Amino acid sequence: MLYVPVEQLRRQCVEVLQAWGMSAEHAAITADILAETDLRGVESHGISMLPVYDGMRIKKLNMRPDIRIVRDTPVAALIDADNALGHVPSKMAVDLAIDKAQRMGIAVVTVRRSAHFGAAGCYTDMIARAGLVGIATTSARGIAMVPTFGTEPVFGTNPISVAAPAGRHPPFNLDMATTPVAVNKLKVYWLKGKELPEGWAYDAQGKPERNAERAFQTRRMAPLGGTREAGGHKGYGLAMAVSILSATLAGTPFQPLRIQREGADTPDNIGHFFLAIDPKLFRDEGDFERDLDEMIDHLHGQTPADPAQPVLVPGDPEYAERAARLKSGVPIPETLAAQLKDVCRQSNAAYVLED
Repeated sequence: MLYVPVEQLRRQCVEVLQAWGMSAEHAAITADILAETDLRGVESHGISMLPVYDGMRIKKLNMRPDIRIVRDTPVAALIDADNALGHVPSKMAVDLAIDKAQRMGIAVVTVRRSAHFGAAGCYTDMIARAGLVGIATTSARGIAMVPTFGTEPVFGTNPISVAAPAGRHPPFNLDMATTPVAVNKLKVYWLKGKELPEGWAYDAQGKPERNAERAFQTRRMAPLGGTREAGGHKGYGLAMAVSILSATLAGTPFQPLRIQREGADTPDNIGHFFLAIDPKLFRDEGDFERDLDEMIDHLHGQTPADPAQPVLVPGDPEYAERAARLKSGVPIPETLAAQLKDVCRQSNAAYVLED
């Protein structure tokens, strides 16, 4: 395992993105988000995405997009990403939502004709650190979730993130897939040579798939909850709700129908949804944050079932991992390092992770 300082990891991302033709400004924004994702321990959506994006960029991605606002009101906007990688248009959407919400109290910004945007929690964290409640959802490029009572995948992992500002504590930050894990978590297990836990993925016969490489290639995942009896229909319903907010509202197609009509090699044209709410619409300044602090304190004070594992709140593991990785570096498995070297070689980018 290679441990890389975050600034070195960020520099590697910039080298590759600019070699692909991305502007210096867009490469810096994208690299910042990828590096922040790895710092938080969300390895499925950080630098490990570069080999995936490399396979997408020729037919699916516009590396010099004309990202523009196509609809705009005091409380809402629609951004056309022009088939860009999703990080830059999403950062633009978040900045716009924050600005509008700080002026009007609430704002919704959607993005259409976009691609994979990384980890949803990075965007809601930006909103929360601006003193606002944030919600982010996105449709997905890959089809992986088998619906309740179905046999074939129809949805992606369709994540949803909610973040809220506290006072003494870091923001509450829930970032979850509507499948048991994100598809790219299967990739992380494959890169680390680990077997999957039972219940994450299934084979064509509906039996548990434990081989991470096969599961990542075939992509047959249960909804969050698993079986109908265990509540899988709720994960399925959440996935559909995310698709409505992210894709249908923004004017992007339902992925299975897009693939039927256009083919799998065309731009993914996925949608994102960002909502920002100013707590001062409803509360005096500081009251919301104080009450959230009290809630977090109460939850942290609960008696744990295992004394070695205290009760946490969403966001705690990521903030702790971030602090640790700022000191020790970001771990890069050998398999991923080899993939990144290959990406650099093919794109004539400098490989800087071991300089």
